[in-house]
Amino acid sequence: FLFLIPAITMRSISEEKSKGTLELLFTKPLTIYDIVAGKYLAYFVLVLFSILPTFVYYYSVYQLGSPPGNLDSGAIFGSYIGLLFLGGAFVAIGMFASALTYNQIAAFILGAFLCFFVHWAFLYISALPVFATSFDLLIQKLGMNYHYTNISRGLIETKDIVYFISVIVLFVYATIMVIQFRK
Repeated sequence: FLFLIPAITMRSISEEKSKGTLELLFTKPLTIYDIVAGKYLAYFVLVLFSILPTFVYYYSVYQLGSPPGNLDSGAIFGSYIGLLFLGGAFVAIGMFASALTYNQIAAFILGAFLCFFVHWAFLYISALPVFATSFDLLIQKLGMNYHYTNISRGLIETKDIVYFISVIVLFVYATIMVIQFRK
């Protein structure tokens, strides 16, 4: 997902800006919110379709287990739910990166960097010896890895869902603000 989703979303807004078709969208009876929401949902559905073929692996391992069905299905479905939230957040980050630049390659690099930073950097920063034991957990909670790990264990808590929804809303709103500023 760290490279797939920025590669998918790199064209979302940057190509429209460079080719001038974004102005054509502004002439339609659509608001910027409609345009960004439509693009977000389209890319999110594409990510959903990229996850669907992996259910074949689940079914295969389920049937080949000894005895059949000897799996921790709660953790597996928790991982799928976590992947949906992670994919939704990465789509929002990728669209934000695409809105910042006119170049698709720059949007891909920036999107991959931002996704990596939001997912992994807080875990590595918290491991620095500078932070005391009380601050390292707080810094870990700022990153996606902490919340995704909780969900992938099969433990779906409200705080993790609120975190992912907040990240999605924040980056979608930032995308809208960047487009409005450039308009």
